[in-house]
Amino acid sequence: MTEQLDPPFRFRFRVRYGECDAQGVVFNARYGDFVDIAVNEYIRTLFGDYQRLLDQDLDIQVVSLTVNWKAPAKFDDVLEARIRAGRIGNTSFTLHLEFHRYGDGLLIADADITYVMIQPSQMAKVSIPEKIRGLLEAGAPGVLISHAGEQVQEG
Repeated sequence: MTEQLDPPFRFRFRVRYGECDAQGVVFNARYGDFVDIAVNEYIRTLFGDYQRLLDQDLDIQVVSLTVNWKAPAKFDDVLEARIRAGRIGNTSFTLHLEFHRYGDGLLIADADITYVMIQPSQMAKVSIPEKIRGLLEAGAPGVLISHAGEQVQEG
C-alpha cells in the first residue's frame, strides 16, 4: 500500500511572449525566474508578508538550484508549479517544485532549490527557528494561487 500525500501548494501563471526563445519555447534560463516567483508565493503563504521575516533579522539565500526539463512550454501556456518541502536541515532547507501544464497535466520540468537561513545584520547563516521550521514542515497543502487569469473550476 502506498502512502497518499496531501495535495501540494499550487501556483499558476501564464507564459509570456518575452519568456520564449527563437524556437518558440520557454528559454531555459527563465525557469530560474519561474522557481523564484512560485517560491515567493509559497513563502508568502507560509510566513505572511516577507517583511515579517526581515523584521526578525532573518532572510533566506539560494545556495543551489537544479532544474530538469521534461517537455517544452510555449507562449500562453498556463503552468502550475507544485511545491513540497524537501529536506529541512539545521540552517538550510530544500523545496521541490514540479511545473505542469494546466489543462492536460503534462510535466514540463522539475526543480530543487536549497536556501540557507541567514541573519542579514551579520551576513552569517543561522539555525532555522523552530516556528519557521514548523511552518516549512507543515507546508501549504491544497492552497492554490493563480496569476494566470484562467477559469478555475475546482471540483
